[in-house]
Amino acid sequence: MSDFKSADIPAAVVPPAYEPHAHDAQQQPLQQAPQATGVRQRHTDASAGAGTGAVSGSGKKGIAGRATGAVAESAERQVRGVAAVASDAVSSGAWAYPIRGALYIFSHPSLLGPVLPLLLRALLISAGVVAGCFFLLYLPQVAWLALFTGPLAFLAAVPLVLGEAYVILMFLGKSFLLGQLNLDLFDAVMVQKGYSSLVEKQRAVTTKSSGARQLGKVLSRPLSKLSTDNVVRYLLTLPLNLIPVVGTAFFLGYNGYKSGPSAHARYFQLKGWDKSRRASFVDRRRGAYTAFGVVSLLLNMVPVVGIVLGLASTVGAALWASDLEGKAPTQDNEIQVSIPSH
Repeated sequence: MSDFKSADIPAAVVPPAYEPHAHDAQQQPLQQAPQATGVRQRHTDASAGAGTGAVSGSGKKGIAGRATGAVAESAERQVRGVAAVASDAVSSGAWAYPIRGALYIFSHPSLLGPVLPLLLRALLISAGVVAGCFFLLYLPQVAWLALFTGPLAFLAAVPLVLGEAYVILMFLGKSFLLGQLNLDLFDAVMVQKGYSSLVEKQRAVTTKSSGARQLGKVLSRPLSKLSTDNVVRYLLTLPLNLIPVVGTAFFLGYNGYKSGPSAHARYFQLKGWDKSRRASFVDRRRGAYTAFGVVSLLLNMVPVVGIVLGLASTVGAALWASDLEGKAPTQDNEIQVSIPSH
């Protein structure tokens, strides 16, 4: 046994030392290839993400730019529209008709002769309403406005209180005091101006032995005495007077724009026009109706006598309607018109 040597073990029994083959060396790059591909893929994805982010950023900028441009274009268009209406309002001369109406009433006292007791009662009620509003509402609103306008609060509160008094008087005047009188005055002026045939479509007009005309019963359904839309719009915009000067100007302009066409509601009724024809007629004279509405609103807000000056706006609207008819009017002193007693 001692003579046993490892050399006597056959060579086939001893495993040969491992030697890498050539094809094993070729496997290593193949095993590393997926890793390299993954790196390249991540790089490509990152590049694509960066590109998408850049496109998205530029897209947002483009949308923002278009939105800004649309807003600017809309603002410019509306400013041009307001400027056109304002220019038409001044150049039309319609703003003078309420003033002309007041002068016409003073030069034709017979128009209001039968209704003098009613006018006196309306003036007394108006004085009481205005005095009550100033007594109850003026100082509290001055205290509130002083927080924002300082010493201007004493002035800024005046149109606000007058506006509140006007709301009350508008309700009382149109509903109980002067609603029918406004309609009678409009028809009487139209008859005096030579348009009796137009008025006779909607009410009876008789001729007295003296040649004077007498307004009779209204044949058509009377117009609404009080517009709910006008009252609601007026109340919603009344707080604009809290802003000194600018707010009051916007309040007058907006309400004049909206209420101006209502001055010719009776005229449109006499003409027998439908809603679409009225709208077309007003749209062509939007500036003129705005000017008329602004001046009429200013007259109505005059303390105490504003309720009576509203009649001047009605007469002015009739004078404007007679001018729109375009015919040669009859001389005022040739036709005397009597309105019913109220």
